[in-house]
Amino acid sequence: MLLAIDIGNTHTVIGVYAGDSLRAMWRIATNRKAAADELRIVFSTLFSLEGLDLSQVRASAVASVVPQLTKAWMQAIKDATGARSLVCNAETAEGLFDADYPNPREIGADRVADAVAARALYGAPVVVVDFGTATNIEVIDRDGRFRGGVIAPGVQTSANALFTHGAQLPDIALVAPPAVIGTNTVEAIQSGIMLGEADRVDGLVRRIFDQLGYPAKVIATGGLAPVVERYSSTIDEVNTELTLEGLRLIADRAYR
Repeated sequence: MLLAIDIGNTHTVIGVYAGDSLRAMWRIATNRKAAADELRIVFSTLFSLEGLDLSQVRASAVASVVPQLTKAWMQAIKDATGARSLVCNAETAEGLFDADYPNPREIGADRVADAVAARALYGAPVVVVDFGTATNIEVIDRDGRFRGGVIAPGVQTSANALFTHGAQLPDIALVAPPAVIGTNTVEAIQSGIMLGEADRVDGLVRRIFDQLGYPAKVIATGGLAPVVERYSSTIDEVNTELTLEGLRLIADRAYR
């Protein structure tokens, strides 16, 4: 089995693959202070709940945007499974990831994994919208090259900022309101945050198409992708496993 781990600023997603089949997937809160021993216990607990055997893990791939946690996760994987591991980046994805970009080393691991999976699953050109702590948009041109993209505050990040700095504004559930014109404070904020995110993505995607000179298939991923997609006119498909799939492809090539 292969262990694929996407360490984000807010959540960490763990996937277990048997061949190319995703056997289990968990989303847990990212704890920036977690030690390797704590993370090893997380592995043991999750695998036990699913009836999976940690000793069957033969390899792992990690995408991390939290540098201080990368070492702890890698040590936890080693302690729990003894499996060989790689950290995803533009270099370890060589052969699957071609970037027309001034400094490929600065491209985030999650963006690399998304681009690898999108190109493999959907062909080129393709645009990925990843809804996380940041909303990332990755652009793969018709030649299959990563061209760059957009990084903007994510939905939850925007909501947190509004709640923190607005003394009389309530914290809200991240769901779309019944109508764009809110008839109370909560609905008005939901309209601005959720419908505003869909319109922001649509506007940026159209600008990307204009710059490329042609349209592309648009794939959304991340925890809020299914919610935002319902109100977007440019998103073609949701694939919440996209980042993990990219990690699987990178590991398969590295360990074959």
